[in-house]
Amino acid sequence: MCLSIPSRVTQINQENNTATVDTMGVSREASLDLMEEGSVQIGDFVLLHIGFIMNKIDEEDALASLETYREILEMMDEKERQQAILDGDNCANGG
Repeated sequence: MCLSIPSRVTQINQENNTATVDTMGVSREASLDLMEEGSVQIGDFVLLHIGFIMNKIDEEDALASLETYREILEMMDEKERQQAILDGDNCANGG
């Protein structure tokens, strides 16, 4: 099963067409190739899939989702928690 955790855009690299996003404290780079040029801005919440930003998400919905994820993560041990965040957008089996 794939879970797409809302991530906040912290930087945009127009030269590489990528964005740096923060996913619950984990920073990663994601491609903007599937988004319309200029549609993603610093501060936006986005959803990722296999390293690509797939769409933007409303901030209110993103914050509600993040609260739910935090509740789920509280039930996990630290190793499971970090792995869930890191693997959140990597669904090899289409999920």
